[in-house]
Amino acid sequence: MEQTNPVRISVGEASRLFGVSAKTIRQALKQGGIRYIISRGRYQLNFESVLKWSQESTRRRNLLSSTGVGQYVDKWKIHNKKYSPNIELLKSKKDDERS
Repeated sequence: MEQTNPVRISVGEASRLFGVSAKTIRQALKQGGIRYIISRGRYQLNFESVLKWSQESTRRRNLLSSTGVGQYVDKWKIHNKKYSPNIELLKSKKDDERS
């Protein structure tokens, strides 16, 4: 299913989010690995394309986890039981779906 309004990010945002240098992003643009448009003289990268590109290489995947946005994932997990999903309820829903 194609998005009508894809999320677009700049080269600098992509480099910070994915833990790689801006030079690496620009090389991927030059090689055709990332889809983009040029708006007002600046690259606007398709976020989905950058995400797929980042997962193609083990090194880039590891950089995403260690220096990119992936380093914060554990901090985002909900630790308050009041707001976290009930594991038993989730298990029963999976069982209902299988039946």
